[in-house]
Amino acid sequence: MALVQVAQRVEDLDRATAFYTMLLGTPALASFDPPGIAFFALGDTRLMLDVNAPSALLYLGVNDVRERIAALRETGVTVESEPHVIFSHADAALGPAGTDEWQAFIRDSEGNLVGLVSQLPSGKA
Repeated sequence: MALVQVAQRVEDLDRATAFYTMLLGTPALASFDPPGIAFFALGDTRLMLDVNAPSALLYLGVNDVRERIAALRETGVTVESEPHVIFSHADAALGPAGTDEWQAFIRDSEGNLVGLVSQLPSGKA
């Protein structure tokens, strides 16, 4: 079984589409208004922005969460939680062995909380 699609609540489809285009670095695959939906590719999973969906907590993988947070802060994005290590992977059960899992949290244009995650070599703080 695979995760095909995740829906995220938006209030203003155009504003949210612009935000996620900036955050993901890629334009929407498609947008339909009405009914108020837009789609982005996240690997093999679609992100659907939907004016009728409930809020979801998304965790998005980025190359280096520390650098990404710094860049987003410069654009005025609200940072809710600074980059920090949440787990060290001694084995490959939940991530690459020998890495630290870093997370930080931002608010999207609609007020939804979004997690950013990186696996970086252990001890490279």
